[in-house]
Amino acid sequence: MLNIKIINHSTHLLPAYETEHAAGMDLRAFLNEAITIKPLQRILIPTGLHIELPVGYEAQIRPRSGLAFKHGIGIVNSPGTIDADYRGEIKVLLVNLSDTDFVVNDGERIAQMVVAKHETVNWQPATELGDTQRGAGGYGHTGK
Repeated sequence: MLNIKIINHSTHLLPAYETEHAAGMDLRAFLNEAITIKPLQRILIPTGLHIELPVGYEAQIRPRSGLAFKHGIGIVNSPGTIDADYRGEIKVLLVNLSDTDFVVNDGERIAQMVVAKHETVNWQPATELGDTQRGAGGYGHTGK
């Protein structure tokens, strides 16, 4: 279990796993009043949360599948990344990909957050790379 410092300026409970084996914790909107997202509109939704991630970790902000399926609501920069050195409020950049208005209410679950370990890369300049069966084959190269 990883301990992470969190400041909660919202009136909502801390993010939590909804099921025993869930990877993501739901984030809730922290709003003074409901916000309407028009079709194809993008809006930055505050959560009231600030976190202090350990070095070597990131928090990924991902869409909620139910909002995407039922209402066409997604996240523009999905997954969004919160770096270990960021201390500002977590905000979620929602987009309405449907043809109808969508109303976001205070306390509504708007995204999920996954905390993950990552590596720091040290590039090693080279003149050739090891060979593989795939090689340089790119998008759709297998014909499947």
